[in-house]
Amino acid sequence: MAETKNLQVIDLSKLGLEQLTSLKNQLDQELQYFTESLQQLKIAQVKFSDSGECIEKLTQETKGKELLVPLTSCMYVPGTISDPENLLIDIGTGYYAEKKREEAKVYFERKVKFVSEQMEKIQKIATEKTKLREVVMDMMEIKVNQQLSILKQQEKQGIKT
Repeated sequence: MAETKNLQVIDLSKLGLEQLTSLKNQLDQELQYFTESLQQLKIAQVKFSDSGECIEKLTQETKGKELLVPLTSCMYVPGTISDPENLLIDIGTGYYAEKKREEAKVYFERKVKFVSEQMEKIQKIATEKTKLREVVMDMMEIKVNQQLSILKQQEKQGIKT
């Protein structure tokens, strides 16, 4: 269970407009970060999923078939499938591992599942941050309205005297 020692409850009504604005800006930055993280994870999820689907297409019938091998994202060279049962897969940071076809399929399924779980966690946090941002904005509106009300009262009193 996660520790909650460092959690602090703040009464937003006791914060000034400047502090609320600062908090809103911080929440905006956090939401931007979570949005970017979700986009990056979605890209990774699609890559892992596509890799798993490609493995499905590799069969003994594909042995000896020609294909284009990517050297970069926009440069390819012709290649031949020599052994569809033994695959070389990118496991990250420039490392590759040789795996049997079925092991590689399971590897990519695990990766898709892991990334999906991380996306769900981030989405939950982002939803909570969005709700908090809305509460902060509501409190900012209340504070602005209070200040306007005070100014109107002062104007009325200034006109009467």
